Amino acid sequence: MGAVLVFDGDCGFCTKCIEIVRRHMRIRARITPWQSADLAGLGVTRERAQYELLWICERGVYGGAQAVAKLLIDAGPPWSLLGLTLRLPPMRWAAHALYRLVADNRYRLPGAGSACALPPERLHSDE
Repeated sequence: MGAVLVFDGDCGFCTKCIEIVRRHMRIRARITPWQSADLAGLGVTRERAQYELLWICERGVYGGAQAVAKLLIDAGPPWSLLGLTLRLPPMRWAAHALYRLVADNRYRLPGAGSACALPPERLHSDE
C-alpha cells in the first residue's frame, strides 16, 4: 500500500492547504478527504480524522505535525530537509504546539467556514 494523506474536505482552510501542496510539491501519496475515505480500511477512526491531518503508510499512522513532516519528507528536496527537522526534538515539540494552535483555531483562519470548527470535547485533547 502506498501512503495516503487524509484531510478534512469540508474545511476551507484545510482544502486550501491541500491545493497548495498539490500545486507546489510532488508527493507520491494519495490525497483524500476523510469524508470519502475508507477510514476503517485505513485503520483510523472518524474522530481521529476529524481531529488532525493523517499520513497513513505501511509503517503506521502519523497525525498532526508528524503527518506534515511525513508529507514534506515525501515531497523530496528541498522540502524533505524541513520535514526531517520537524521529526527531531525540540522542533518536534514546537511543531506539535504550532499544529494544535492552528488546528484548534482553523475556523478563524482565511478560507475557513463553519465546518472547520472542531467538536468542543476535542479542542483540548492531547491525542
